[in-house]
Amino acid sequence: MRFLKILAFFTLVCCAASVAQTPQTAPRVTLPNGWSLTPTGRSLPLGDLPLNMALNPKNTRLAVTNNGQSTQSIQLIDVSGGVLDEVEIKKSWVGLRFMPDGKRLLASGGNDNRVLIYDVSGDKLVKIDSVVLGKAMTPRISVAGVETDRSGQTLYAVTKDDSSLYVCDLTTKQVSQRIKLPAEPYTCLRSPVGDELFITVWGGAKVVVYDPKQQKLSGEIATADHPNDLVFTPNGRYLFVACANENAVSVIDVRARKVTETLNTALYPDAPAGSTPNGLALTADAKTLLVANADNNCLAVFDVSAVTAGKPPKSRSLGFIPTGWYPTSVKIADRKVMVANGKGFSSKANPKGPNPYKRREVGTEYIGGLFKGTLSVFEMPKAAELASLTKLVYGNTPYTKEREKTAIGTDWPADSPIPKQVGQKSAQIKYVFYIIKENRTYDQVFGDMPGGNGDTSLCLFPEKITPNQHALAREFVLLDNFYVDAEVSADGHNWSMAAYANDYVEKTWPTSYGGRGGSYDYEGSRPVAYPKKGFIWDYCQRAGLRYRSYGEFEAYARRKGSALDGRFAPNYPDYDLNVKDIDRVEIWKKDLDSLITREAVPHFSSIRLGNDHTSGARIGAPTPAAHVADNDLAVGRFVEYLSKSPIWKESAVFVLEDDAQNGPDHVDAHRSPALVISPYTKRRHVDHTMYSTSGMLRTMELILGLPPMSQYDAGARPMYACFTNKADLTPYTHIPANIDLETKNTAMTEPARQSEKLDLRYADKIDDRLFSEIIWKAVKGENAVMPAPRRGAFLNVMDTDD
Repeated sequence: MRFLKILAFFTLVCCAASVAQTPQTAPRVTLPNGWSLTPTGRSLPLGDLPLNMALNPKNTRLAVTNNGQSTQSIQLIDVSGGVLDEVEIKKSWVGLRFMPDGKRLLASGGNDNRVLIYDVSGDKLVKIDSVVLGKAMTPRISVAGVETDRSGQTLYAVTKDDSSLYVCDLTTKQVSQRIKLPAEPYTCLRSPVGDELFITVWGGAKVVVYDPKQQKLSGEIATADHPNDLVFTPNGRYLFVACANENAVSVIDVRARKVTETLNTALYPDAPAGSTPNGLALTADAKTLLVANADNNCLAVFDVSAVTAGKPPKSRSLGFIPTGWYPTSVKIADRKVMVANGKGFSSKANPKGPNPYKRREVGTEYIGGLFKGTLSVFEMPKAAELASLTKLVYGNTPYTKEREKTAIGTDWPADSPIPKQVGQKSAQIKYVFYIIKENRTYDQVFGDMPGGNGDTSLCLFPEKITPNQHALAREFVLLDNFYVDAEVSADGHNWSMAAYANDYVEKTWPTSYGGRGGSYDYEGSRPVAYPKKGFIWDYCQRAGLRYRSYGEFEAYARRKGSALDGRFAPNYPDYDLNVKDIDRVEIWKKDLDSLITREAVPHFSSIRLGNDHTSGARIGAPTPAAHVADNDLAVGRFVEYLSKSPIWKESAVFVLEDDAQNGPDHVDAHRSPALVISPYTKRRHVDHTMYSTSGMLRTMELILGLPPMSQYDAGARPMYACFTNKADLTPYTHIPANIDLETKNTAMTEPARQSEKLDLRYADKIDDRLFSEIIWKAVKGENAVMPAPRRGAFLNVMDTDD
């Protein structure tokens, strides 16, 4: 097994690019996470989060399954033209396959626990039948990959949540066999020359083999982490397996039942997590492999002709092709390449975003369903074209090996309390306090803030309700260009704690958030959702640092042997809107005093203060304003107590929202309030620099001497411009709440009736678009009309040269 290096190739393509003719590409658009897009080719609109595509046997028709939070659908596309038909599907997921005759299409019915059968012979999607694998929703099955035998008489379906292979008779539509599989299978593929079925075990780092003659599993092959998509060489001798959690494609010798080669799909060797390979395609001559790198927004291109010829494995990188945002699937028909871009071509503003006081209205710009997918179509590039395209991909990518070791920034003061070099701990700051709040946009809280780029018409929780956050932003630093990397809390807590949300997180939360079943698996409760090397606590543990969590990732702390086992403040409540945030801070104060006395203050503390999530208009619950005011007062009291403690002179507090899903913003749906508070923070400073969740994590890592956890924090801009080398030890004095924190919702309005139906026991286990609309109406009035939508994109706003 060996990893392919591409640095020498990159030098060559950069030289060749000056004379190459570049295929059609779009203007460069920079996303709010700092990465850029220059998608190649022409495009077609797809639906919400296209996750998979299937070609018919003649390569004339392409089917796409859209599996996002909003409307889910299947599209039928003429490979030479446009969209032929589209049908809405109640529940769906990644499973999609044409039957051998090309006249019927199989599609996953998701948590309805069935496989749907469509007739496509007339270029229309006509549902003609289904195969029921179990009762809808209960128990959880969640149909994933689907396949048939060679005759088309037998259906194979693998299921994510009960980890099984279902063998079904397509004549009788009955299940004939159910075989238990290792953790969370993703898809399955029949050998092109035999009857064996190969199944990727998403949560188990292996491929298992089912022998239909023996009707049992006949073997398993270890792969890199998170195996997902599969493609065979035409002779069936070799199998390529995309492995998302390790930037890798495992090449399996089917006869030998072992991996003979591992292809590194990242732009640099030994890169940390963050490429996320999750789609594969071979050219018609089987000499070139395309790999969809979801989080690098590109295709990696490999010469695999030696593998195809049966020679000793000696694949080599040919370069990269830029795509849209989060490519999830790639197919090739002759020389025509088709790429499904899961999140389309840009981020957007959402001034018609959700509001916690309003009921949901048609047209609400809820971030969970805001970014529609696209299909990029282009001819397979020639060598000279590929050289130019590769250069574009490198230009789109802020991560480099140099920045992994030495953070980005040419104007870094030599005496900054934020070290620029990885591994050099801050000489001034020893204790980092990281406060994670819930779901607000910048305009929603700081839209009224003088000096910042705010829209007062979108400000729901102004200074009267949030006096401490306003005072802290004013006394320390106002950040009006900060963007969360996540869309919702499911991926938000992973981004906030790992600078990465892996493919399991990204591909499953929309089903849950769309009310289509599934569980909330995203705060340490399910290992398949973990990054390969864990979360920031794991990095602290490996570095020998003291660390502690107050309420964040309680489920992770319950796992025996996890990095939080024994390091979770035992008396600090998990997420619970019935517990005031000011009471949480009182618990933290007592714990801090004890730790100071024992000289055991953690170098890193994560603190969850989430009541700004609110309970909407639910009768008997605090009003949204009361919830947010409680949260604001808690932040103020936290900072005051720390600023009057003996460790203040060596401390820094970082505050962010895990996501920005529950509010409107006139710049971008990801823009969110953030605070940086320390004796070394610049006072009364406004910083318009573009920052992200990953950039905040990078800043904390540099202070603590930790390496980056992913390509995202490795390439992100740290917040060194917020700091000065001269400490101002002036303590902060909190501002009392201006409203009664005991104010309850009492009116049985339409928002109140809708709030009663929501499950608020867990963070975001609800229809968040509806919930946000409820809050909007509760603040602005039941009949208030939100502003008309605006669209925005970040064109050339990031300087990636330094």
